[in-house]
Amino acid sequence: MDSAETGWDGLAPSSAPPGGAESALLARQTARLFASPDGVALLAHLRSITLDRCLGPHSGESALRHLEGQRHLVLHLLSLAARGRDGR
Repeated sequence: MDSAETGWDGLAPSSAPPGGAESALLARQTARLFASPDGVALLAHLRSITLDRCLGPHSGESALRHLEGQRHLVLHLLSLAARGRDGR
């Protein structure tokens, strides 16, 4: 690991997602998948059970971490689909 990848500098977002052509292909495939009526319905459902949900003040740490992991996955899928639609 070089010095640019250590400390806080290693957390800086890159200008392009890793993977190049392979990543772009996956993004286009994801965009096509979620462009169908069934895909739109699935994304709406995933949003409703993750992003539009909040846990109560007495929720345990494990429940909070679990929901945050689910949210991360849904946001990753949304990001892939957006990149595929934009041709990135």
